Amino acid sequence: MSANKKSALEKKYNTVGWLFTILSIVLIVMFVFYPMVQAFIISLKSGMGNNLKFTGLSNYKRLFNDETFKRALGNTFIYLVVQVPIMILLALFISALLNDKKLKGKGLFRTAIFLPCVTSLVAYSIIFKSLFADDGLMNKFFMQIHLISTPIQWLTNPTWAKVAIIIAITWRWTGYNMIFYLAGLQNIDASVYEAAKIDGASATKQFFNITIPLLKPIILFTTITSTIGTLQLFDEVMNITQGGPGNATTTISQYIYNLSFKYSSNFGYASAVSYTIVVMIVILSAIQFKVAGDKK
Repeated sequence: MSANKKSALEKKYNTVGWLFTILSIVLIVMFVFYPMVQAFIISLKSGMGNNLKFTGLSNYKRLFNDETFKRALGNTFIYLVVQVPIMILLALFISALLNDKKLKGKGLFRTAIFLPCVTSLVAYSIIFKSLFADDGLMNKFFMQIHLISTPIQWLTNPTWAKVAIIIAITWRWTGYNMIFYLAGLQNIDASVYEAAKIDGASATKQFFNITIPLLKPIILFTTITSTIGTLQLFDEVMNITQGGPGNATTTISQYIYNLSFKYSSNFGYASAVSYTIVVMIVILSAIQFKVAGDKK
């Protein structure tokens, strides 16, 4: 093939490729980048409702003196630090168990564990609210087995309310991460584990010295997506505790909602609060990439 024909063919392929991607690019610009830019512009304005006036960085300065924001930020980080590691480790452990070729009924177990991911956020939150009520199933069960003598105030005690939220999130999203790990495990050559067995490596050593290192890219991906999801946590808190008691479970996303629609509408300040999530996602993702990076 001559150089001219090859060049013409490459241009044709490039044109076809751009035709396939142009719609996606337009939609991403319209529904992702444009709203992000608009939100940043609005964050530089203050006022109620649609009567916004440019005030520069005043909304960002206000964050440092906003006790409710600080409380929401602290709550969100508690969920992040406690729930994400538990969920990632649990998903890894379950996926390793369900990857066993000798296990019977693997399809049933995988479906059962993944099923919470496709349930309605509102529906499952309401169910958990019922389960953790003072006269709910959780308290009845614990009292039946004599683990407690009086009902735990799951939804009205600041500490127990956070525990209830963490349990709910873990129940819903563990199966989602498990699917990624299962896919990764099935791409690991079985001969690697057979060689480890011949060398006398126990199942525990195989898990920590073979499984986890080989799943490192997937673990990084699920950690980042779980971090982003936790920083944007809204539905569970809104439907189970409504942010109570006394803002003890309020998250940043719920605070943004309250600023926009529950309190006197302040879209400028709400946009500034929303950009703190963007900054935290960028910083935490960069840290996770750095920690997971290969040492050369």
